Amino acid sequence: MDLRLIVALVSDDYSEKVIDKAREMGATGASVITSGHGEGLNPPKTFFGLTFEGQIDMILFIVEKHLSRQILEGISEVAGFDRASGSGVAMQLNIEDAVGLKTQLETIEHEIEDQI
Repeated sequence: MDLRLIVALVSDDYSEKVIDKAREMGATGASVITSGHGEGLNPPKTFFGLTFEGQIDMILFIVEKHLSRQILEGISEVAGFDRASGSGVAMQLNIEDAVGLKTQLETIEHEIEDQI
């Protein structure tokens, strides 16, 4: 099976919406790494050295290749990547090999059998 890792960096305000959208589009699970921060095109505003910015979550999805692009587009839509600078980013990476997915592979294969 050809798998992809989708990495989404989004404001913690959007994490649940992103996970819900990805699941709706075929993702079978997610891992969330919380309390990150980053800097985009425009540096965050500060007040006496304190930064006024929210936390960023890193959300990881392992999905089948045929579902990856539509999930990326769904994430972009709900997180508003094209509406505002600094709203987040999502990318997909090839997975050469993975273990620990045996229980999910049957579900993934069933969901994509019509698309292949």
